[in-house]
Amino acid sequence: MPSILCAAWILLPAGARVRISSPRRGLQARAERKPKPHNSVPLLPGGAGKYEIFMPRPQRQRSTPEGEHLPVMLAEVLAALAPHPGETAVDCTLGFGGHAIELLRRVQPGGRLIGLDLDAANLDPVRQRLAQVGGTYSLHHSNYAGLAGILANEGVLADVILADLGMSSMQVDDANRGFAFMRDGPLDMRMDPTRGRSAAELLATLSQAELAGAFRDLGDEPDAEKIAAAIVAQRSHKSVQRTGELMKLIQEAAPVKVAKGPGQPTPWQQRIRPVARVFQALRILVNRELANLEHLLRILPECLNSGGRAAIISFHSGEDRLVKQAFRDGLRAGIYAAVSDEPIRADFAERQRNPRARSAKLRWAKKPN
Repeated sequence: MPSILCAAWILLPAGARVRISSPRRGLQARAERKPKPHNSVPLLPGGAGKYEIFMPRPQRQRSTPEGEHLPVMLAEVLAALAPHPGETAVDCTLGFGGHAIELLRRVQPGGRLIGLDLDAANLDPVRQRLAQVGGTYSLHHSNYAGLAGILANEGVLADVILADLGMSSMQVDDANRGFAFMRDGPLDMRMDPTRGRSAAELLATLSQAELAGAFRDLGDEPDAEKIAAAIVAQRSHKSVQRTGELMKLIQEAAPVKVAKGPGQPTPWQQRIRPVARVFQALRILVNRELANLEHLLRILPECLNSGGRAAIISFHSGEDRLVKQAFRDGLRAGIYAAVSDEPIRADFAERQRNPRARSAKLRWAKKPN
């Protein structure tokens, strides 16, 4: 008698695919569907066959929505700085103004906010947002290394000082700034496009040893020498001018062996790590960020009133080491009355909501009353 096959049916989400195979009859079928609410595919009975369901690959989500910036560890910053009405608060790195707005709100009535940013493009948007809050504030186109001079010109000392050493989402979103490897554009990376040398100029002029040292010390890149050698070899016939060119060169010079297993990052995340580290190192180098941070840490105590509080958010191990050492040295010397024992990290919910918070470390210090 001919065998009788019964069909079982399963419901598939829109866009899913199923592959069915039967070892007894060598039957292989594959069904794909157009986007509809549901779909079904017959299965062989009795476990004789097997099936696999292939879900459509989700698109990678942006870390923040287009045109928005989420301030990192806002609640933790406010808890560490504890701004009060009537105080003077300083935001050394305005960005999109997320921290500055909350600081201004909390020093009212009678207080004031002083804001700095090396990127002049940030000032007008922040000014408009602060105007909606009201109160007294002044904004300055300046690096935070110039904080002491700005406070002297305003005739005040600060009760609260914040420096967020990260970048704003708008800077990353603008391909013409050259900060992001996911958006092809000119290799600039200058916070202030009117000053200094661009990333492309540094890649074209620094020696192989200097490039390798920067990638290693500022980006923690284990394949720094290989990448530096590839850049020097490339520029012998054509200099690297665009972010896409540099990204491709790094991936070819330092291919990543993808680790598999539970808890491992996605293959894409693993392959992109050398690129992210080199881009970070270049940005720090272009903008002299470590030298400026060292200067800020030296002048910070003299910029604070008695009982004043300072908080710094870093995103790189080199930055965090400088902050940690300066605060601990200040505590031992009696310059500070208290400092954070360990860095404060973003909680799980914030890391999920804002991936840029994952590497952030917050440290604070307080002067004696």
